[in-house]
Amino acid sequence: MNTSTLIQRVWNFCHTLRDDGVGYGDYLEQLTYLLFLKMAHEYTLPPYSRSVGIPAGFDWAGLRSLSGEPLEAHYLATLHALGQQGGMLGAIFFKAQNKIQDPAKLSRLVQLIDEQDWVGLDADTKGDLYEGLLQKNAEDTKSGAGQYFTPRALIQAMVACMRPKPGERIADPACGTGGFFLAANDWMAGTGAWVREHGHWLGRDVAPLTRTQKQALARSTFHGNEIVPGTRRLCLMNLFLHAIGDIDGEPAIARSDALIAEPSERVHLVLANPPFGKKSSMTITNAEGEEDREALTYERQDFWCTTSNKQLNFLQHIVSLLRTDGRAAVVLPDNVLFEGGAGETIRRKWLETCDVHTILRLPTGLFYAQGVKANVVFFDAAPRDGRVHTKGIWFYDLRTNQHFTLKTRPLKLADLRDFVDCYRPQNRHERQAGERFRFYPYDELVARDKASLDLFWLKDDSLDRLEDLPAPEVLQQEIVEHLEAALAAFRDVGAALPGRGALPART
Repeated sequence: MNTSTLIQRVWNFCHTLRDDGVGYGDYLEQLTYLLFLKMAHEYTLPPYSRSVGIPAGFDWAGLRSLSGEPLEAHYLATLHALGQQGGMLGAIFFKAQNKIQDPAKLSRLVQLIDEQDWVGLDADTKGDLYEGLLQKNAEDTKSGAGQYFTPRALIQAMVACMRPKPGERIADPACGTGGFFLAANDWMAGTGAWVREHGHWLGRDVAPLTRTQKQALARSTFHGNEIVPGTRRLCLMNLFLHAIGDIDGEPAIARSDALIAEPSERVHLVLANPPFGKKSSMTITNAEGEEDREALTYERQDFWCTTSNKQLNFLQHIVSLLRTDGRAAVVLPDNVLFEGGAGETIRRKWLETCDVHTILRLPTGLFYAQGVKANVVFFDAAPRDGRVHTKGIWFYDLRTNQHFTLKTRPLKLADLRDFVDCYRPQNRHERQAGERFRFYPYDELVARDKASLDLFWLKDDSLDRLEDLPAPEVLQQEIVEHLEAALAAFRDVGAALPGRGALPART
């Protein structure tokens, strides 16, 4: 079976299952379990002949020899047994469940996977197939999976600006399905269609990796956190199919809340898009047996300020995560740039102790979470010597008079070319101002009310002339996004009220 035929068959079977009510997310999970088992089986054969730690009786051979109800029963037993194991095996199968209720369709999926030698496929083919399914899952708004999926064009531009180097340790404390790790891996290894197609104007001039560097890239470069078990599973498999991680090794993605404790190790680079939503919270059962949501704060000595604001906590954590020569590119919502109270305190300390040098103002319509106005902040860590390290910030406005949608006008890497050119990754100290690119000195920024970094200077042309209004579908989406944002804000207020549960989500 050639590559294109294989991909088409996998996609077609997904559509068949959707007719039975099995969504992309459930299909992805079952595909993950079976792919992992089949690849583990292939690694036990020559020329690999490896021991991968799968208990006897719960391997691939035990599945493919069955059909009908015996297959379904043995599959359930296999998922349960493998979920009790340690290492990568236990991480992939943690709390695994069978979502394919028709034994005949389960048998067909086993057969489809059994027909292909997966280990022999190149990483691009396996990875592109899986990434495509992840994106389709993110587009299914009812599943809510979009919150774990950052637009790949934005990630690629961020990586091109940060230019990760072999030997660096790279972290993402809320890594979702692993998009930042994959793009960084592509950049350093010179793989991935986007690097091959756009590397010339992105200025990629990294030398070919040595064998030692390739091993380090696969086994010890990336370190992440993802607290949602299902998303962590998809992330691990996504990385593994892109040749990151070892089938019998320890997972590089921890199933833990990154904000709980001070980092035990520092890293060279953080690439992240922390979860949207201002309040960190946890669900508790009160004395009357009713569920309440309680604001969650993190008491950490390395934080400048104690707050329940999730994004402000992630920003503080990322600063703590960096070595003194580390750097970061992080997607953050607008409120982090202008909010008072804890926001102002943290923002002023951030400007003092780090070199915050660039902010990219993003347009709406990029994220699957509705109503999001976000930015990418680029900053470098600095020694804690009491000096002010931010000299000023360059702002790039990609928001004013720019309109994108997830389906009809999605963001592409070419749309970010001017920003990357203005950023000057090879030497960011030789920048020039432009229509959308402007520098504001530190003294001017901290003199603003609440040290607000919510800056804009371009005129919105659509406010002047009716004929310049965006297309109706763009206006409709923007209205929906504003309403969703308002509803989310009201939910936060309701959740914070004493003795009040969260406002119900829209169905």
